[in-house]
Amino acid sequence: MLQSLIFDMDGTLFQTDKILEISLDDTFNHLRTLNQWDASTPIDKYREIMGVPLPKVWEALLPNHSDEIRKYTDAYFLNRLVENIRNGKGALYPNVKEIFSFLKENNCSIYIASNGLKDYLKAIVDYYELNNWVTETFSIQQIQTLDKGDLVKTIIKKYDIKRAAVVGDRLSDINAAKDNNLLAVGCNFDFAQAEELAQADVVINDLIELRNIVTKINNSLSI
Repeated sequence: MLQSLIFDMDGTLFQTDKILEISLDDTFNHLRTLNQWDASTPIDKYREIMGVPLPKVWEALLPNHSDEIRKYTDAYFLNRLVENIRNGKGALYPNVKEIFSFLKENNCSIYIASNGLKDYLKAIVDYYELNNWVTETFSIQQIQTLDKGDLVKTIIKKYDIKRAAVVGDRLSDINAAKDNNLLAVGCNFDFAQAEELAQADVVINDLIELRNIVTKINNSLSI
């Protein structure tokens, strides 16, 4: 049987795009007031690299800035993201709670493995009460390597997971599944890229499709 599902957060469970642009605008407007930025907000660049750990984000968006400015920007951006989540400006993808309920009813444990920071993830989990279904949420901050595969391995070891799937929209999620000999489920959502999804074992267009996938796997008693 499929024992567990490990979900990515951004672009998989949470519609990050709804708060991304306003939070990034808030941040770069702030940098402009500090005379640290004089161009347009690099929202398209951010979308291209969506899914990488935040330190890598600021290296890409602020390549000519000091580490001090990048760290300052990171903290400010996180604050704006959390405030916008708490103000209800974000949204889950359709059928998140429906598929979570189905999984729990079928004795399938749920985990979140995200490149997002702890405070950001906690804001989402708290606002949408995801702990009603999710056993534990893991942040990339909890490991030193910033590698999603290592984060998934941490979950596997802690909970002695034998059969599981990783569900996510980017190559880092697919690779995390394959690195740990798990099923890779690619989500064809906002930030997904065709060449990355091509490497998944199965691709879905809506989370509700996991119902049939889990049922089929459990009926066959093997991945």
